[in-house]
Amino acid sequence: MDHVDCIVAGAGVIGLAIARGMARCGMDTLILEAENAIGTGISSRNSEVIHAGIYYPAGSLKARLCLAGREKLYRYCEERAVPHARCGKLIVATDAEQEPVLASIRANASACGAGDLTPLTAAAARRLEPRLLCTSALLSPATGIIDSHALMLALLGDAEEHGAALSLNTRVVSGRIERAERGRIVLDTIDVTSGERFEIATMRFFNAAGLGATGLAGSLDGLDPQFVPKLRYAKGNYFSVAGRAPFSRLVYPVPEPGGLGVHLTLDLDGVARFGPDVEWTDQLDYRVDPARGERFYNEIRKYWPDLADGSLQPAYSGIRPKLSGPSEANADFVIQDAAVHGVEGLVNLFGIESPGLTSSLAIADHVVQRLAPPKAS
Repeated sequence: MDHVDCIVAGAGVIGLAIARGMARCGMDTLILEAENAIGTGISSRNSEVIHAGIYYPAGSLKARLCLAGREKLYRYCEERAVPHARCGKLIVATDAEQEPVLASIRANASACGAGDLTPLTAAAARRLEPRLLCTSALLSPATGIIDSHALMLALLGDAEEHGAALSLNTRVVSGRIERAERGRIVLDTIDVTSGERFEIATMRFFNAAGLGATGLAGSLDGLDPQFVPKLRYAKGNYFSVAGRAPFSRLVYPVPEPGGLGVHLTLDLDGVARFGPDVEWTDQLDYRVDPARGERFYNEIRKYWPDLADGSLQPAYSGIRPKLSGPSEANADFVIQDAAVHGVEGLVNLFGIESPGLTSSLAIADHVVQRLAPPKAS
């Protein structure tokens, strides 16, 4: 049976950031990815926004790791020439009843340490974005956008430069925790193209499998099932318009239950994308129903009344791994190590949805320190 120092399940942005961190610590690191390419799931099906850390409860992992992660990410993008832009974002109230919500958002951001929001009158907001309709707004200068695939390629390149290896088309079928062997974790894997099975052992295993993280954790013989939370799927659909939108900043309405509302984001070419909405589902189905666009028109026209009839086109969808269901408060990231589940060498990452992309480097630092070897004095 082969043995490696460290195994990371999942080659999305979180898994790649963790693998980079472990490889840089001198660990012989193997990344296992069930698909035929990196980042085909959550990491490539989102808004590609670098979040400022505004909305999350003060003291939560989401708040702390987003705030730390955004600065690490901006620095990393500059160092590695990853395409990005610190374009800024406007959070808008579109009627008087939403004004108190903006005030609460600003107060929460301040409590989280993201207190660089500037309140704007409707006139001041229109000076920045002349086609915008609102009663007032908050300007977030720290918000940006990023080429997520270029980021993942850079992280993979860093990991491989330090000796990490990537195995695509490799799915973890199950595993067992061998406490008699100092807690060694043995994984039963399958090559999904050939059907060949093989076992590989490690003393350090990071479960960063995204939508498959709870299923993978549940397959580990020796991990108490009480530490495997129930996962819910929240599908987010995106629509686009042809050509460049008349905005230079992102535009977010006040949040709605389960998400941040139908917001306007931009890619690095200035093309607008609208979404995501919230569609609770039991299936990993990424098709976008064109009929859902009818609701988008009403929501978008609250802040962009000039949106033309028939201009929205289905773009893509993503599925968020939610640990909370409809009408429940959004759950925090769940990052479990031996202090929680009692298994040395195992870190499970559950519910890593937004702001996971922004937080990726901070999440990696947060978990790598748990399993990295001690530095020589």
